Amino acid sequence: MKSYKPDKKTDDLLETILGLENLTEARAFFRDLCTLKELKDLSERWEIAKMIERGLPYREIAEKLKVSTTTVSRVALWLNNGLGGYRLILNRLNLNPADKHHPNSSFGKGLRVYN
Repeated sequence: MKSYKPDKKTDDLLETILGLENLTEARAFFRDLCTLKELKDLSERWEIAKMIERGLPYREIAEKLKVSTTTVSRVALWLNNGLGGYRLILNRLNLNPADKHHPNSSFGKGLRVYN
């Protein structure tokens, strides 16, 4: 996988997102920031991650969301081998139905800190 190195512009965007106070603000900001296709793609990836976490088969996910199995596999790759962002929020939102001993649920698994 390609190495991720945060930059000032990306950090500024992420800090801005953290400043959004509610769903209405987030909808307005992201609609102005993204194209409709970009919003759809982001929403789709999140839905795929949740469905993978619930244990649905990749083909079933692809059929339900009308996406390719390649897209599902790509999300699974980042879910299981990325920087831990999906896992962090799935656990925080208690969307991980598995017990605490789930092999991919250890806090911080995959998280990398760059200085």
